[in-house]
Amino acid sequence: MAAAKHFTELICWQLATQLKVGIYLVARRSDIRRDRRFHEQLVDAAASAPRNIAEGFGRRTNAEFARFLDIARASLTESQNHLIDAADRGYLTKQESATLTILAKRSCGAVAALQRYLRDRRDTQ
Repeated sequence: MAAAKHFTELICWQLATQLKVGIYLVARRSDIRRDRRFHEQLVDAAASAPRNIAEGFGRRTNAEFARFLDIARASLTESQNHLIDAADRGYLTKQESATLTILAKRSCGAVAALQRYLRDRRDTQ
């Protein structure tokens, strides 16, 4: 794996950002916006994952970066729960929720792969 020079080169950041944008699009709907607390939680969880990946990338050690990736994974999981909740509330179709959930799972997988890479590099240094 070639070392990334900027966090935007990371696949996990790119996928998490795609998820964030997809969630932002559905969060614009008037029924979701009227549910202010839910809207805030949905948007914040979606923004948190790429934000933490970027912040971790800027840290000095692989261990610190991995800690921020843990937070990003938790935010992606939280986003998945919000998507299920949005479908349960009738804000999204099951298909919309499923499509965004698949993207969230792919993002989680990419974060996990980067964590393994960081752990392996830490073990060999």
